Amino acid sequence: MVVRDTDSQTWEFLAQFPLHNLPLHTVTVSVPGVVAALNAGLAAVEGDIVSITDDDAAPHPDWLEKINAHFLADSRIAGVGGRDWVHQGNRLLDESRQIVGKLQWFGRVIGNHHLGVGEPREVDVLKGVNMSFRHCAMSTTGYANAQLRFDERMRGTGAQVHFEMAFTLALKRAGWKIIYDPQVAVDHYPAQRFDEDQRHNFNEIAFINLVHNETLVLLENLPPLRRAVFLLWAILVGTRDSLGLIQWLRLLPSQGQLAGKKWWASLRGRWQGWQTHRQFVIRNS
Repeated sequence: MVVRDTDSQTWEFLAQFPLHNLPLHTVTVSVPGVVAALNAGLAAVEGDIVSITDDDAAPHPDWLEKINAHFLADSRIAGVGGRDWVHQGNRLLDESRQIVGKLQWFGRVIGNHHLGVGEPREVDVLKGVNMSFRHCAMSTTGYANAQLRFDERMRGTGAQVHFEMAFTLALKRAGWKIIYDPQVAVDHYPAQRFDEDQRHNFNEIAFINLVHNETLVLLENLPPLRRAVFLLWAILVGTRDSLGLIQWLRLLPSQGQLAGKKWWASLRGRWQGWQTHRQFVIRNS
């Protein structure tokens, strides 16, 4: 269990909780951001399988059993994830989608992990609230010291959006299989964030960070031709979360100046993501 040094509420809870009968190892982290927290925890891992969830989620009773079954069934599987059933107050999001966790050829990423239904299948991307990895697969990702580590270049002081995409795509690129099974489930109660990323409220810094992270990850995991197509599509079209010209024009009538702020933040995020990618290429050439 990873606990931030300033998280007084969690430390108070742990002090009152009878932990002497549980094999719980607590790791303290002082650096901000989810990447530093996860890397601190992963450095202490000794088992064959690493299962990760968030502090605002509750895994279903058969969560570990179903995860383990996938890893036992196929030695080529490096990652397993599943559905996070999102609770918004008294409302449960119970819609359904067949397409989950896919990277389209031109660079658009489809999530839908919280809405996935159907049989277990291969995907490109898992979601941080519900993902597990085979420890022996980590040496093939190209990360330093052959260790499982999430990319510390991801920007943000809290959520660091798209950090999980960077790692799962690296595993895919190394030839491993990533599985999404809707039956590998957690209940997710999205908590308030205490950084610049406030989920549904626009924050320029958070928006730039999101687009920077997305751009960096895709530039490093797409082949050259698809990389060029992605940049063209991202600037001209984009998505609701990372606007291109067409998305700005589409949102302009309903959002006015806010749409312009999002578009400008998206352009800055694209440019900064490209710069970070180029710096990495130059250092490693």
